Amino acid sequence: MNDHGPAAGTPTPAGTARPGSVLAVMAHPDDAELWAGGTLALHARAAGVTIAVLRNTADRMAEAAAGARVLGARLHVLDPERLAVEIQELLVELCPEIVVTHPPADVHPRHRRVAAAVLEALPRAVLATGRPRRLYTCDSYNSLTMDGPVRATAIVDVTATFDVKLQALRAHGGTQPIGEEFAPMAENLGRLWGARIGVAYAEGFVALPVLGRLPGATCL
Repeated sequence: MNDHGPAAGTPTPAGTARPGSVLAVMAHPDDAELWAGGTLALHARAAGVTIAVLRNTADRMAEAAAGARVLGARLHVLDPERLAVEIQELLVELCPEIVVTHPPADVHPRHRRVAAAVLEALPRAVLATGRPRRLYTCDSYNSLTMDGPVRATAIVDVTATFDVKLQALRAHGGTQPIGEEFAPMAENLGRLWGARIGVAYAEGFVALPVLGRLPGATCL
């Protein structure tokens, strides 16, 4: 999407411009669906979307592949032992417009580790390719981080793709408590973010600086 709009810090509905390519770097096989699935499905309608997750058990990776297919995304598996290096290589290979990852102060330690690796990999990739142009962190458990509530600078209307998000999330039902825990949380968070911008469902994101620059728009 474009970089023109209200000053960052005043969340407004996103989705009025053509989506750009996205790389979502996540810790667990179901994280992309849970925290950003509606937005990724929305972007996948018009641009390339790649979901990169840390290598996990075979059954969980099979679920990740199924969930990515539902969202219309490509799945890439990361080696936890060389995480920052592989993220940098992937950034250079894909040259995404947008990167989405976990909050650096996420309540989950593996989420924090992935976010730190993205921040470590980003500068050299940006200097080499000029991409990504925008970096965002996604939601977390009940929109809480170690630093307090998630204060979104971009809220994306995902009403049109929320059913796709839930379908992709259910692909993880063989190993995860989707029906009893994660799907209800996704529904609750989606409605809460949606209420802030007057739509049925939305997802919230926080813009982080890319080499000292923040996006001028409040959309992804």
